[in-house]
Amino acid sequence: MTNNANEGQVDIWTDGACKGNPGPGGWGVLLRQGRHEKTLYGGEPQTTNNRMELLAVIQALKALKRRCTVVVHTDSQYVQKGMTEWLPGWKRRGWLTADKKPVKNADLWQELEALVREHSLSWQWVRGHAGDPGNERADQLANQGAAQFGGQRR
Repeated sequence: MTNNANEGQVDIWTDGACKGNPGPGGWGVLLRQGRHEKTLYGGEPQTTNNRMELLAVIQALKALKRRCTVVVHTDSQYVQKGMTEWLPGWKRRGWLTADKKPVKNADLWQELEALVREHSLSWQWVRGHAGDPGNERADQLANQGAAQFGGQRR
């Protein structure tokens, strides 16, 4: 076995899906470390796409058993920008947006922020439905999660 600098890195692809918004929704996760892969999916009967996008990353990070170097690949600018740009302002304003409205999904943002602190994490945005194999797999899993609650596959 070669000594690869990225051997300990965990790559995670996440996606959320919602059939109607709100409506039946699902989240999907592909975790990969070296040659090892794990898939996860789930859903809720009445939710939004943004909640499913957030829940996908939360469930992925909860699946890690120890501190890891993680790259999260997401097609959700909402999740990526929320974590890398908007979060400090929300916290400074007491979980209010710039126009003084309550931050939507604050419960999930707070849970995600706590999980992110447990790892060395970076974010990689990928264009959805553009042929990225990890993203395509996460999308299939998210649709499986939504289908459990009556959401039709697209």
